[in-house]
Amino acid sequence: MSDLQNTPNPNTPIFSPLYQQIKALLLQSLSSGEWNAGDMIPSEVDLAAHFKVSQGTVRKAIDELASENLLVRRQGRGTFVATHQEAQIRFRFLSMQADNGQKFTTSSAVVDVDVILASVGVCAHLGLADSDRVVQITRVLSFNGRAGVLEKIYLPEALFPNVTADKLRAYKGTLYSWFESEFNVRMIRAVEQIRAVNAPESAAEYLNVASNEALLYVERISYTYADKPVEVRHGWYLTHDYFYKNELI
Repeated sequence: MSDLQNTPNPNTPIFSPLYQQIKALLLQSLSSGEWNAGDMIPSEVDLAAHFKVSQGTVRKAIDELASENLLVRRQGRGTFVATHQEAQIRFRFLSMQADNGQKFTTSSAVVDVDVILASVGVCAHLGLADSDRVVQITRVLSFNGRAGVLEKIYLPEALFPNVTADKLRAYKGTLYSWFESEFNVRMIRAVEQIRAVNAPESAAEYLNVASNEALLYVERISYTYADKPVEVRHGWYLTHDYFYKNELI
């Protein structure tokens, strides 16, 4: 962990509250891999002594990181780096809800995995060079056994080497859990653009609908620590009996 530098003058443009400076230093430790997913971080008392600040200042920084789903407090045990294995985080990036409000089972089937040259758009989103290659994962998500989403997922090959369909099919958890456990890459936030489209031929085939069927098209860019983009995801969503839900806070 980096030691806290001298507190800047509050009248200067670079001033930020002390707890925000502590939060930034904690984020550095997360980003550098000093603490990995599932690890317990030092106690508030130890962190306060290390940074030479009050325990209350450390607590406020940790509270913000917990509210952003980067850390998880466990009563009587301590504070841990959040992981996609956590129940409250596991389905945070799945926004489909049933019209009747009932719970439903979700399953995924990997169709194919290829390594390809990144398209211009994917390069731009991921900050890659024209010659860089990406892993392309094609998969279908099903709800209660019915195909509901076709996804094309693009990952920088440099960060995600040796991805194969067999490895993905053998893993029993979520895709983001696998990224975390296999490559130590954790998705912490995503930005999505959503529009209505007619089903393209590939989506119509996998979702078993007509080519003029109305679908939701969702483009997602996912980020890890330090706001680094590490995934582009294109999804075609069939909304029979389901709707796409976003909570704005």
